[in-house]
Amino acid sequence: MAQVEATTQREIAAEPEKVFDTLADYTGARSELLPEQFSEYEVREGGDGEGTLVHWKLQATSKRVRDCLLEVTEPADGELVEKDRNSSMVTTWRVTPGQREKTARVTVTTVWNGAGGIGGFFERTFAPKGLARIYDQVLARLAAKVE
Repeated sequence: MAQVEATTQREIAAEPEKVFDTLADYTGARSELLPEQFSEYEVREGGDGEGTLVHWKLQATSKRVRDCLLEVTEPADGELVEKDRNSSMVTTWRVTPGQREKTARVTVTTVWNGAGGIGGFFERTFAPKGLARIYDQVLARLAAKVE
């Protein structure tokens, strides 16, 4: 099994703290940012960053649905890490100051242990692009909410 990684980023015209707080608001803003590939969203514990336990289903393709139960940690300033209890998937959100004043750069990276064989080849080839497209939608909704 090889590790698969999908990364995307966006510069957002808002203060980094505001952007981070919006991402960390699992009881409010976060559910509003998710496109139609996400369903059955439910906060089970916490709801504001560190200590949150959140559930959703992610339909990455027409045939592939992941049932995710995510534990949220904040290991560093401006960083949210969502570890899936049901798989090896880990998504890291990093919010740093952007290139211009009063902007934020948001980078989202998801890694997981991919399948082996020919299925693994296709997963490593196509899954990162598909997941990046999904997270591009999340980042566009985030920008629309905070800008």
